[in-house]
Amino acid sequence: EQLIWVDKAVVSTQSTGEHIIKAIEAIGKKHKEHIESYDPTGGADNKRRLTGLHETASIEKFNYGVAHRGASIRIPRQVAADGHGYFEDRRPSSNADPYSITNRIIKTICSLEE
Repeated sequence: EQLIWVDKAVVSTQSTGEHIIKAIEAIGKKHKEHIESYDPTGGADNKRRLTGLHETASIEKFNYGVAHRGASIRIPRQVAADGHGYFEDRRPSSNADPYSITNRIIKTICSLEE
């Protein structure tokens, strides 16, 4: 498993945390596209790993939560308390290209695609 942390410089320096949630919800709308980008086999490896068991998210369903290790995206407890910080996308496979993952996230949260 490769954790991708999206830093506050990208998402928000606001005290409300609303930008973090907005970014996460945008990623949720593109769940399938992200799953395909997060695995060099187009999702085949992640299909075996992302079962929803053993602290993994389900490949079929996008979810997020504070300190939720079984979520697609985890918001650390301190980030939720502070209202700013980073979040962890827990779906990328360990052999995924970090540049492709970052490209996919930035395209989505910065609205660079239709």
